Amino acid sequence: MNFSGTALCQGTIAVTVRVIPAASSSPNTAPDGQSTDRGRQLKSQLATAAQVFMSGQFGIGKYEASASNATSASPSSGADSAPASLKPSDAPLDGQLRKGIDSLPRRVNDEFNNQGDMVNFVIVGSQKDVQSALAAANWHMADTHNKDAVLNALEQTYDSKDYLAVPMSTLYLFGRKQDFGYEMAEPIAMVASRHHFRIWKAPFTWRGTEVWCGAGTHDIGFAKDKRNGSVTHKIDPVVDGERDNIGSSLQGTKQAKTLIYYLPPDPVQDAKNATGDGYHSDGRLLVIFLQ
Repeated sequence: MNFSGTALCQGTIAVTVRVIPAASSSPNTAPDGQSTDRGRQLKSQLATAAQVFMSGQFGIGKYEASASNATSASPSSGADSAPASLKPSDAPLDGQLRKGIDSLPRRVNDEFNNQGDMVNFVIVGSQKDVQSALAAANWHMADTHNKDAVLNALEQTYDSKDYLAVPMSTLYLFGRKQDFGYEMAEPIAMVASRHHFRIWKAPFTWRGTEVWCGAGTHDIGFAKDKRNGSVTHKIDPVVDGERDNIGSSLQGTKQAKTLIYYLPPDPVQDAKNATGDGYHSDGRLLVIFLQ
């Protein structure tokens, strides 16, 4: 850590360094037969993590989010401000579904009933189809408990795989915690930066099909939690970018049939999440119909 003074914590770390003579192995293979591609991958991931963190935390360098084309335009019921990677339909929503969406809470809350992230997308489809589509889009279901996270991380590391199921905090909608949490990020970088969202099954169906509502944000660094002074994730204030990123990822799998923007009554445009970070939006929800 680059700071002066006495360290905040004390302890020891045992380190083993193995020096490999250059002539003892090929450029791509270590003496034990393992490819060094994994080392290059980790180096790249660490570089990405550092770049994203420094930009999100301190504004050093220019960080371009994957959904940076999304803008906080004036509220509109059309698709004129959609990013190029997203191809929404301009068809109107069915009246019954529109009525159901209008009845949804606009924001989620934490355990202390502090209002937080906005509900910014809806998925119409069965639980099986939703999970299948998200898996195809490379979204990873987050672990729900820290104990599970430790065990899964150890198992993934032992198998030389990346751990991509970092737990996320619990938020509430309809008086209950999220049914599922999903995340997407570069391995290692996801500790500081990740695309993620929570979804809840809505208390209504449409034409006999389940409806899921979600709140998505993009973590870009760390910030002080305004509730208790602890450290928490810092979000990209342009939350429409994450909404559109979710839609683009599902559309890319060919499992999303139709995507429609919808501006509900009393849209959320400027607010703060439960930890005190401000965000802004055009207020629209993205309604995603699966095949």
